[in-house]
Amino acid sequence: MAEEEHNFEVADAGSSATYPMQCSALRKNGFVVIKGRPCKIVDMSTSKTGKHGHAKVHLVALDIFTGKKLEDLSPSTHNMECPFVKRTEFQLLDIDDGFLSLMTPDGETKDDVKAPEGELGETMQAAFDEGKDLMVTIIAAMNEEAAISFKEAPRSD
Repeated sequence: MAEEEHNFEVADAGSSATYPMQCSALRKNGFVVIKGRPCKIVDMSTSKTGKHGHAKVHLVALDIFTGKKLEDLSPSTHNMECPFVKRTEFQLLDIDDGFLSLMTPDGETKDDVKAPEGELGETMQAAFDEGKDLMVTIIAAMNEEAAISFKEAPRSD
C-alpha cells in the first residue's frame, strides 16, 4: 500500500470564538453576541406572549469594545452565541504611537493592543509619564483585544 502524504498547513485546536447558550440561561453581567459583536448584558427581561406564543427574552447589552448599546429580542428556548472572554494582566513597558507595548507572562513583548482612548487613556499616559509601574488588564474576545483598566504594579523590594 502506498503511503499517503498528509499536509497540515494550519495548526488549530478547532475551538471557536463563541459557544451556544439557551436564552433562558443567560444572566445579567454575562456575555452574549448581538449583531456579531461581543457584549456584556446590562439588562434583561422576559415577556410571556399570548396563549400559544413562546416567552421572549429582551436583552440590553453593551459592546465590550466600543461601549455601544445593542438590544435583541429572542424566544427563551432559542440558543444564542456567547463569546469566550479572556482577561489577562500585562506589565506596561511603553506607550508608543497609540499602541501599548506590553510584557507577557513568558517574557515576550506584545505590541498590537491599541492604547485606550478618552479618560482611561489619558490617566494611563499620565501615570506612565510619572514613571509608575503599571499593570494593564486586556480583555480579549472574538479575535479582538482592548485595554479596559490598569493599576499600579505592587513594588517588589
